[in-house]
Amino acid sequence: MPTLSIAHNPKKANAVRPDYSQVTSLAAARALAAKGKLLKILLFPAELGGEDVPENVAYIPPYAAEARQLVIGTLRRFLADGLIDKLEVVPEYRGKSYVPTKLVMHATHSKTPGSIHPTVEIW
Repeated sequence: MPTLSIAHNPKKANAVRPDYSQVTSLAAARALAAKGKLLKILLFPAELGGEDVPENVAYIPPYAAEARQLVIGTLRRFLADGLIDKLEVVPEYRGKSYVPTKLVMHATHSKTPGSIHPTVEIW
């Protein structure tokens, strides 16, 4: 199946995305979260069985969290319809930033061919 990329820009289509390259510590990410500029998420979504453990936590901006929720909704429907039964979420990072540049998801079914690879572009 083709890759689906979702990039939601917070203001207008040609607006520049924020640069999170200076967010190089968990404390910095949490500080931005306290100001509402980042949101804590579970990389493997709770809606699909993900647990709130340190290795499954990331911080992303609200506009990316909205796009991620759309993808999760689609994946939940695919799971309910028996179209997928496996999911892998791979965050991509730039430099030492704690904020991923993308969330790449790989959804498949163990008994049928095909896959879907939605990607949430963050920065």
